[in-house]
Amino acid sequence: MKGELTTIIEPSVDGGFWALCPEIPGANGQGETVAEAKEGLRLAVDLILEDRLDDFLRGLPAEAIREPLVIR
Repeated sequence: MKGELTTIIEPSVDGGFWALCPEIPGANGQGETVAEAKEGLRLAVDLILEDRLDDFLRGLPAEAIREPLVIR
């Protein structure tokens, strides 16, 4: 899945950085560098969205049509 989300990066009081994504509640990453924090955030977003999709699909009837939605 491809898309574009907002990343907010803040320095941590203990050193390093926090990365947050306001569009995905609970998604955050941290690291010693901005790049590490962003990678941690990307992984968190992937895991959260995958879990939400899996949870939703458990209750989906077999005859439901499933297609990708492209957002531009």
